Amino acid sequence: MLQSSTLKFLKDLSKNNNKPWFDAHRKQYEDAKKDFETFIQVVIDKHGLKDDTIREQEAKKCMFRINRDVRFSKDKSPYKNNMGASINRGGRKSIFAGYYFHLEPGQSFVGGGIWMPMPSEMKKVRQEIDYCYDEFKKVVQSKKFTTIYGNLYKEEGIGLSRVPQGFEKDNPAAEYLKLKSWIAMQSVKDAELTVKDLVKKTLVAFETLQPMVQFINRALDNVE
Repeated sequence: MLQSSTLKFLKDLSKNNNKPWFDAHRKQYEDAKKDFETFIQVVIDKHGLKDDTIREQEAKKCMFRINRDVRFSKDKSPYKNNMGASINRGGRKSIFAGYYFHLEPGQSFVGGGIWMPMPSEMKKVRQEIDYCYDEFKKVVQSKKFTTIYGNLYKEEGIGLSRVPQGFEKDNPAAEYLKLKSWIAMQSVKDAELTVKDLVKKTLVAFETLQPMVQFINRALDNVE
C-alpha cells in the first residue's frame, strides 16, 4: 500500500507545478519518492518469484525522474504530476517488454507490454504474432486477461489504418498486426492505492500479463 501523504503531494504538485514550490516541499517529495520505491520493490520481490527475468531489478533503477523534458513541449511545467516505474528484463531502458505501474491521483493504472518499439523490434513482434497467432490470441483473449484488462490498448494513434506491408489484408491477426505498441492497462482507483490489497491487485495484474510479456520477449531474443 501507499501512504495518503504520497497522493496528497502529487495532488498539491499538480496545482503548484513550479520550482519555488517544489523546492519548498522537497522533504515531502523525498518521502513520497521513498514510499513509491518501497512499494515497487515489494512488487518486484514478489513477482520476481514467478518471473525470474525481473528478479534482480532494483526499484530505484526502474523509476522515472519527476523532472519533465520541456525542450520540445508547449507545456513548460517543470515536473510530472505522477510517478512511474517500468520493470523490464534488462532494465528500464531495455528493448524488452515488461511491467509498468503509473501513480497519478485520478489516473493511476497497472499493466505493461511494449511501447513503440524500434522498427526492427516491431517487425519481429509482428512476425511472431503472425506465425503464432493462435497462441497469441489464446493469451490476450483468455477469460483471465479480458477480466483484468478487457483488451489491448487501441486508442487513436497507437495503430496503423491498414495491415502493414508484408502481410495479407485478410490476415486473421490483422487487428494486432496494425498495432505499433502492445500494451494492456487496468485502472487503479485512488481508494485502492492506500489499502493493503494494492500489492495483491498489482501482482494479479502482472501475473496475468506475464504470458504476453514472455511471448513478445521471445520474438525479441534474436533482434539483430
